[in-house]
Amino acid sequence: MGCGDDSLVGKFWQTARPRKRRRQSRGDRWRSRAKWYGFPILGVLIGTWATLRFSLLAPDPPVNPDDLCDIFREHAVWYDYARDSQERWGSPIATQMAFVYYESSFRSHAQPPRTRLWGFVPWARPSTAYGYAQALDPAWQEYLAANGEGLFTVRTDMEYALDFVGWYNNLTHQELGIPFHNPRQLYLAYHEGRGGYARKTFARKPEITALASRVQSRAFRYDNQLKSCEQEFQCWHWY
Repeated sequence: MGCGDDSLVGKFWQTARPRKRRRQSRGDRWRSRAKWYGFPILGVLIGTWATLRFSLLAPDPPVNPDDLCDIFREHAVWYDYARDSQERWGSPIATQMAFVYYESSFRSHAQPPRTRLWGFVPWARPSTAYGYAQALDPAWQEYLAANGEGLFTVRTDMEYALDFVGWYNNLTHQELGIPFHNPRQLYLAYHEGRGGYARKTFARKPEITALASRVQSRAFRYDNQLKSCEQEFQCWHWY
């Protein structure tokens, strides 16, 4: 076997020679760092955006919450949300808005006040109720599972809060036979849960039955008010 340039021995020794390690350029180092740190940074940016979108930019409660016409004049898009929920689920606009009034006073991030340990240390909240509709965690998860909503479907957004109220009242109507024009009974089922309503747990809670009566009175008042101004909100808007 020859040992010329084309011989196997020559090729072996040529390939076996150690190669110089290429020095990593500054651009390569930055690309490597971006690969490892990019996803956490992206997560922080998304979290910051979500905070701005759903917290800092949340609308203020209406100046005059006793007049549904004034509420919708101040927050015109809320009428669209309530109307869409009514068309989808059948629960009247006035009933939805009366529920939100008594659940959260139109405060987007409303939560039950914390209990106090030893009378002065802030402790756990009595429930997981949160947002405009004060939806509990289990009910909200059921709503998400049933409707396939996305990442930004949150209880602090009036659009989804009103859709949740409509969805829940629709289930109450179907399962318990409570008509949509009976806000008092719908609210009792909303507050106590459909199972609690069936067991009549509200019968031992006079404060809840009194609250349900106030919800009904406000729903009827809102409905009468809306009849006088709804045409204002049925035209096309740029918002």
